[in-house]
Amino acid sequence: MTHIILFKDNPSADPGLRQTHMASHLDFLQANRDRIAGAGPLFKTAGESAGGLWLVNEANPNEVERMIREDPFWPTGLRLSHQVLRWNVVFANPGQLRTQDGS
Repeated sequence: MTHIILFKDNPSADPGLRQTHMASHLDFLQANRDRIAGAGPLFKTAGESAGGLWLVNEANPNEVERMIREDPFWPTGLRLSHQVLRWNVVFANPGQLRTQDGS
């Protein structure tokens, strides 16, 4: 079962926290790559930060919550809130996904 996790950033968080904890956050995502199928920041049309998103292959919603709380970003106050949604995947074409650099 696939879940989408939408993270809302905390606008009052120290901007330097993200860079300080980025390496450990990326290590966490890499260590959980068997369940986290995709992750990345979200932006409003004008380029302003709008939070983040994870695609998680995990049937147990309690396990999804546990993963969120284990992410090094979570205890820093960078995240204001999150929402876990179950996604009924009808169509997926991973060959069409593009990374930040366009590859």
